[in-house]
Amino acid sequence: MLLRLPHELKDLVRDWLTEHYPDKRKHVFSIVRDARGGKENDSAWGRRMTGAGPYAQMIGRRFDAACRRLGLNQNRAPLRTDLFAPPARTGGIKQLSLF
Repeated sequence: MLLRLPHELKDLVRDWLTEHYPDKRKHVFSIVRDARGGKENDSAWGRRMTGAGPYAQMIGRRFDAACRRLGLNQNRAPLRTDLFAPPARTGGIKQLSLF
């Protein structure tokens, strides 16, 4: 998951980097902006967790290589929705019916 810096979190991270790693603050935010299309945060669905651009693609390739090396994500069981059931009615709470 690519670093997300929504709302006041970006200020908190900027202040923390300024205090603890002032020489790296500019570099870190530069990389975040490169992977976020020039912004420090991208809340768009499908991009907010992965980012876009060359840096985000490089992170994705490294992650895929590590998964192959460690044998992760190779066999996926099919999703079974037949194992789920609606919750039972309890107490005075009415169950919402969507159908």
